[in-house]
Order: sequence, then C-alpha cells, then structure tokens
Amino acid sequence: MTSAPLGYRLRTAAKAGQFLVTAEVMPPKGGDPAHMLAMGERLKDRVHAVNVTDGSRAVMRMSSWAAALLLQQQGVEAVCQVACRDRNRIALQADLMGAYALGLRNILALTGDPVKAGDHPEARGVFDLESVRLLRLLEKLNYGVDSHDKPLTDGALDLFAGAAIDPQSPSWSGLQRRFEAKVKAGAQFFQSQLITDFERLAKFMDQVASGYDRPVLAGIFLLKSAKNANFINRNVPGTHIPQAIIDRLAAAADPLQEGVKIAAEQVQAARQLCQGVHLMAVRREDLIPQILDQGGVGPLNDP
Repeated sequence: MTSAPLGYRLRTAAKAGQFLVTAEVMPPKGGDPAHMLAMGERLKDRVHAVNVTDGSRAVMRMSSWAAALLLQQQGVEAVCQVACRDRNRIALQADLMGAYALGLRNILALTGDPVKAGDHPEARGVFDLESVRLLRLLEKLNYGVDSHDKPLTDGALDLFAGAAIDPQSPSWSGLQRRFEAKVKAGAQFFQSQLITDFERLAKFMDQVASGYDRPVLAGIFLLKSAKNANFINRNVPGTHIPQAIIDRLAAAADPLQEGVKIAAEQVQAARQLCQGVHLMAVRREDLIPQILDQGGVGPLNDP
C-alpha cells in the first residue's frame, strides 16, 4: 500500500503515473452498513480507492458521503460520487464542504440518472447543475470561493475531482467535446462506463485522451450470467454487451466463473491501453481480488 495518507492515496498514485485500480460499492439500503464494510475490507489492499455510488440508476440508498466516511473510518480510501440530480447548488456546496471537513478528498462529479429510471419515479429531479458545471464549482471551492466567487471565510477545500466518460458513445465529436470540456472544467481523472469494445477504447485513448495528462480508468463490469448480460442490454442506456460474450456465458458450466474470466481478460486488455481500471461487480465485490489476480494485477503493496 502506498505510504500516502488516507484520502491522498489515489491522487498520489495518479500523479506518480501508477496503474490505478478502483472498485465500486453500493451504499446500504437501510441503516446497517455491515455488508458494504465487509466488501470494502476485502478490497483494502487491492484498490487505490473504492467508489461509493450516489443514487445510481436513481435508486434510493444511504447518502454517498456518509457511506464513504464509514469506509474511510476503517481504512479504505473512498471516492465519493456526487450527482446533481437531487440537490441544488446550495446543497451541493454544503455537502462538498461537509465531506471535506470529514476527511473525504476524492469526488466523482456526475449529472445523475433520470428520476423516472429509479424506484421513486414520482420524485422531482433538481438538475440545477450538470457534471461540467459541478466540476467548475469544485474548482472554485478549491480556490477558496463559492459559486458566486465570494470568499470561503473558513478555508478553501482541496478535493481531487474526477469525471465519468463513455468512450463507446455513438457520437465521436460529442465524446471529444465532452471530454475536453471536463478537462477544462477541472477534472483530474476519468472513470469510464462499462467497456466491451477495446478497439474503440484504443481509438479514444490515441485520438482524444492522449493530448491531456489525465489518467483514464477503463470500466470493467462482472457479468454473472447470460441473463444478467441481457438484462443490462435492455435496461442500461448506452450499453451493448456483444452477443459473443453472452454466448460464452450461456455455454459455460459455471457462468459466474466465466464472467470472472471475461473480466480478467478485459483487465489485461485495459492494461495495454490506459492508466487504470474501474471494477464494477454488483453484489459480488468479493470476487474483485480474483479478477485482478487473473488479470495480472497484484496487491498494491507488492513490489
């Protein structure tokens, strides 16, 4: 494990040019964080930081900053995701200042999934800001001013701001404009959506990301079965699991282990193209060390 203090491990590794590994956990739906903390403990020496989702797919769960704080209290560095969907700029600034005061340093700025996609479709979306403007707001807070350029009288923040990117977006010009806008707005690292087309990722890295000194972490998703892959294709906008992968899962004697093997192969492919991987293994975060081992990525404290 890096010797950097908790909260600065991801930032230090990124600036040192290390191959970065992050993973994603969902906060609890209720007041007991035991399962989330158990998953975090399994990841402690395998990832630079653990992302805590903020109402992913507009499904209600514990607040991301509270869950991130619980993880850091047991020694697991967190990336606190912040979605614009549920808060106006007053609440966003309040939460960011509070997160910083509690020792959280890594923020992933997101627009947020539409309310109607989630479990409270009657709720009202806020969307006072979107991800690029949230990044600009983070940069202002780091400079010591609020959204209206008024001084923060009790001290500036020092947050390491990241952003999401989808290299498989069908609009190449839109993808390029969005990436450049996020860099200009202050994004220091990027985590991608689920990647299955690594030729497309290679093109993105060569033609878009190569001009900027920003680490890109390829999103690797653990598929548990052919049924799981088909569900994602139907219900997650912008995602396409190729039929060849679905067929592999359907033909496997142990589909879950085949999914681990596929994810490990994708980790190996990503290692040749970009500066890291972001692993998503919904409800099976315990398999992430196995994926990393098979993908050739050992514990962080290995020489």
